[in-house]
Amino acid sequence: MDRNHYRFRSLWSLPAPAGPVYRALERIEGYPRWWPQVREVTRLDAGAGTVRIRSVLPYSLTTTLRETRRDPSAGVLEVRLSGDLDGWARWTVTPAGPGTALARYDQETDVRRPLLRRLALPARPLFHANHTLMMRSGRRGLAAHLRAV
Repeated sequence: MDRNHYRFRSLWSLPAPAGPVYRALERIEGYPRWWPQVREVTRLDAGAGTVRIRSVLPYSLTTTLRETRRDPSAGVLEVRLSGDLDGWARWTVTPAGPGTALARYDQETDVRRPLLRRLALPARPLFHANHTLMMRSGRRGLAAHLRAV
């Protein structure tokens, strides 16, 4: 196994129908308003942007996202990642009952930032915990955002 390769999956139960959840997730430029760890989003064009994220650990990651799939009828948003992270990420939004949706986040990535590559073995559990905390905060932020709109 490559120590710089990571797979993540998160499931978010959200207090809104699938349509509004999907629309919030497709508007990446709005993420910093409800997801504290997404510090900055810069649109490059209609299908690409640069994102700077920072969670609990004292480092930021900058990654370019390029849309590879946008399918509202299937509830799928998928991007290719390049920069400090290289790989892909996908949101899949499905109804979970009356007025609720389930958002599933899958990510498969390789870390490219040199310092993080050197720390991969001893810090791997911290990197996983950092990602878990970021995703937990994102779910709370999106839930609050959806209740407010």
